[in-house]
Amino acid sequence: MADQSKTFAIMFVAALLGSYAGGSLSGFAVSGNAVGQVAAAPTPTPTPTPTAAGTIALAGLEDNDPVLGSDDAPVTIIEFSDFQCPFCGRFYDQTELQLKQDYVDTGKLRIIYRDFPLSFHPEAQPAAEAAECANEQGKFWEFHDKIFENQATMSAAAYKQWASDLGMNVDQFTSCVETGKYRSEVQADLDAGVAAGVSGTPTVFVGKTGGQGVKIVGAQPYDTFKGAIESFLAA
Repeated sequence: MADQSKTFAIMFVAALLGSYAGGSLSGFAVSGNAVGQVAAAPTPTPTPTPTAAGTIALAGLEDNDPVLGSDDAPVTIIEFSDFQCPFCGRFYDQTELQLKQDYVDTGKLRIIYRDFPLSFHPEAQPAAEAAECANEQGKFWEFHDKIFENQATMSAAAYKQWASDLGMNVDQFTSCVETGKYRSEVQADLDAGVAAGVSGTPTVFVGKTGGQGVKIVGAQPYDTFKGAIESFLAA
């Protein structure tokens, strides 16, 4: 019966996402453009519709990345994101904050953040490394919020100022950033995303904690994520 419930939940999520298939893909694809070059707007494409056969094991996507919420939460979101991506900013502002209030703060959901800096966003890689340095001092999510709330002013000077504003040891933070201490960690996230079929941001995997999940691509409406989460909570 439990397996049947899980299968039903996955099929429900697939149907829910399929209802958005006529919409556009709200994200950027990985590009071969040089860093700093502005990419052409992507051609609108349907959102992929996951099926039971197309699910992915969430445990295989987890690493030692920042987690928002309780480890005991029954549903997990694994988010591959780019700090400079405008669609990721939209996801943060219009969806993630509400998910935090409705599901993370109530113990139903945990969110794992993984880096997926796109090559045509010049501040994506530096910001990802800076956020990892903030994580070293227990300030990842505060720094994460600072970046998304100030995307227009991203720079090395801004990262240092935000570290100070958040009460971090600025000398430690600066040394961490300037030595590229977490460059390989950011690359590991990027490689993991590519292996999981991520090609643009934001890409989110949602499912039962430790179980199977489905992929949601782009800054989809809050109700898309709500429906997926609720179906997995009911499974």
